[in-house]
Amino acid sequence: MRALNPPDCTTVRAELRALLHTAGWPPDTISDAELAFQELFVNAWQHGRSPAPGVLVSLLSTTLRVAVCDNCPLLPDPPTPTDPYATSGRGLHLVRALTHRFGAHPTKTGKVTWFELDVAA
Repeated sequence: MRALNPPDCTTVRAELRALLHTAGWPPDTISDAELAFQELFVNAWQHGRSPAPGVLVSLLSTTLRVAVCDNCPLLPDPPTPTDPYATSGRGLHLVRALTHRFGAHPTKTGKVTWFELDVAA
């Protein structure tokens, strides 16, 4: 059964912001990371059949990696939006534009979709 309301990602988003702020990342890059995370999280809930998507955030030196797990084995294939007034279909394009690397890989129970962002040392 699927939840009618999306799960709340406010806490994870706040922790991500605090982690990057403490590490001295620029505000614009922090905003990009938050938006890219939210896109993956909502996609995992909406399209990945996950009532509470799993999230793993790691910060190693100058690289942030955010991974979101869901229950759907279909790997993302962002459509090319043809209708300029369409209300959906741009989220993964946005993630690609905001981050340095983006991808997905299958797992035994679904998939992991991830992105990486770098900051100048």
